[in-house]
Amino acid sequence: MDRLLFGDNQFFGVNHMSEDKARAQAMRFRDAAAVMEVLDAALDAGVRTFMCTTHDRISAICDRMRANPERYKEFTFYPSMPYAHKYANAVTEEGMFGALKRFLPDEGRLSAILRGGMAVARKDLEGLAAPLMDAEMKMFRGLSTPVIFLQNIVVDLLLGLGAKQAFRIFADQVRDRYRAEPGFITMNMPRLLPVLEEVGIDNPIICANINKLGFRMSGGLEANERVLRSGRFRAIAMSVFASGAIPPEEAIKWVCGQPNIASIVFGASRGANIRHTCELVDRYWPAASQERRALSAGTV
Repeated sequence: MDRLLFGDNQFFGVNHMSEDKARAQAMRFRDAAAVMEVLDAALDAGVRTFMCTTHDRISAICDRMRANPERYKEFTFYPSMPYAHKYANAVTEEGMFGALKRFLPDEGRLSAILRGGMAVARKDLEGLAAPLMDAEMKMFRGLSTPVIFLQNIVVDLLLGLGAKQAFRIFADQVRDRYRAEPGFITMNMPRLLPVLEEVGIDNPIICANINKLGFRMSGGLEANERVLRSGRFRAIAMSVFASGAIPPEEAIKWVCGQPNIASIVFGASRGANIRHTCELVDRYWPAASQERRALSAGTV
């Protein structure tokens, strides 16, 4: 994995501290050209990995990159699925059975679910995972997707339900169908890690909130720091700025000093902010600086 990843919250009006700012960003990035302008700024700054949801609007970004393969030949996507609002909206618009028909075109499997209810659905979980994942991944055809994430809304729900084997099913499907590594986004890193290990997922990739204030870090800062020190997984730090509550230099200096951080994912809506974050990471995380210089020189 690259040391520095670019996230997509700002493109879809997600801001955990300001609804007004979230609305303004959602309006600004309604057009794919505005999103591409920011992604181009990130690429020019040496950030070549885009960690994004499978929102329908990402499809237009994928189309633009496929249309210009020379410009984006080093660009990589880390999809995270499912985009829950897509399914919630489908249920609202078409009802439960209509939504199932839209996302599970296999009539035989759909009929079995309708006849047998949840008992059949649980028994056929592995079979259901494949067509759902294929539907989510269709937009990325022909593009590099070396890591595929399960979204935190599903990860933490499965964790709460005790549906441990679902994590192994997801991991196996990602490896077998897409030749990629599975990743897991969570709001509860201390609880998730032992569960993944229990089902045989060794050295997993876990993306979680990691910041100096303990902002949105379930279990508290101390428990999360203890898990990081264990070194039994690859951690991706998100929400490192605590939605703007921590000054950028203070936030980056702290997170770069933590053990076992494999990558940092951050979002920004302007090129100047992207470049500033890159400069701070270069200052406090020499390995990231060396990696980005190698990329610029064409040796990575």
